[in-house]
Amino acid sequence: MSLSNLRINIDRLISRIEGLAEIGAIDGGGVCRMALTDEDRQGRDLVVKWMHELDLEVTVDQIGNVVGIRAGQESGRPVMTGSHIDTVASGGRYDGNLGVLAGLEVIETLNDSNIITRKPIGVGFFTNEEGSRFAPDMMGSGVHQGAFELKRMLDVLDIDGERVGDELEKIGYAGDTSTGDFRADSFFELHVEQGPILELEDYEIGAVEGVQGISWNEYRIGGTANHAGTTPMRLRHDAGYVAAAISIEVRRLAKEMGGDQIGTVGVTKLNPGLINVIAKEALITIDMRNTDEQKLQEAERSIGSFIEQICKAEGVTCSSRTLARFEPVLFDKKMISLVSETASALGFRVKSMPSGAGHDAQMFAPNCPTAMIFVPSQNGISHNVAEYTEPKHLQAGADVLLQIMLHKSL
Repeated sequence: MSLSNLRINIDRLISRIEGLAEIGAIDGGGVCRMALTDEDRQGRDLVVKWMHELDLEVTVDQIGNVVGIRAGQESGRPVMTGSHIDTVASGGRYDGNLGVLAGLEVIETLNDSNIITRKPIGVGFFTNEEGSRFAPDMMGSGVHQGAFELKRMLDVLDIDGERVGDELEKIGYAGDTSTGDFRADSFFELHVEQGPILELEDYEIGAVEGVQGISWNEYRIGGTANHAGTTPMRLRHDAGYVAAAISIEVRRLAKEMGGDQIGTVGVTKLNPGLINVIAKEALITIDMRNTDEQKLQEAERSIGSFIEQICKAEGVTCSSRTLARFEPVLFDKKMISLVSETASALGFRVKSMPSGAGHDAQMFAPNCPTAMIFVPSQNGISHNVAEYTEPKHLQAGADVLLQIMLHKSL
């Protein structure tokens, strides 16, 4: 059989997706497998088991990233693929998981056909990509590729004060392989789009041009608790009001700037949180994104100025900290073209597009030629138990990944 006709086994890929989804399963068909929890450990153990069954050389590094390498005829830098298996608290079964399990399926397909590539091929899954429990997101791949300092990331605490390094030890994935010096020949990440564009415009494959910049910030506002019925409006120092005003401003600014500017207040917490008490404290988070770094900086400055003014007017205090900050990333043009040309040769409609979400691939991009492959998300839904991608689209994305990795490794 010609290598151009080689295809993955979709039933086997779906079986692995369903098997992994059983770990941390929640009502509605979704998954809760937060980073460095016991469910994460169980998921890791299962994927590592599959890696060993494929005779991969498996390593675990000091931040818990797991990489499996299939030897080639020559030694040297591997052609890499991979993603993550941690989820948000109410996640789906495809986000991240598809990219890891499709990598295993590519390798098993090569094994079935007795194909030995010239270059090694690798598949990895990276710690705490979601950033839901520990900030920043893309933590593991950032340490893996030298963007984040290992010690600083090991000392990150979650909202309950649990430390990354301690949690890695607890689940048995504090490895001894060094970080920051691994370099790949190239890196490809297959991922569900997590948006509606491919489905709405009837494309099977997205050739991802890059990842938009991300700015995550947390604000703590300090006011004065007082009786809601007896305190005149003009005498209030209401942390809850300020938080609400900021939330409205984030939406207003994003709509005013238009284009690719996005803004979200994802967390709002009030203290004491009682119906008849003016809030003495508020905690909010702001997530802003843009494909243009200058525009993103403009949005950051505008929100910062608004927060300063509203806090002064209301007579409250405000402290802030940056949870994550990534500049927009552009992928390698030749790699983007390779995705488009390969998908087209397989008979798929392809759309060049940016990614609205952050991905592990962006951490590899500064160090090796990198690209991403998107497949449609039904109704554009992700980070939700209803997340779904049709088998025909899973097949399409995995077949494109297979042919691209063959092209780069032979």
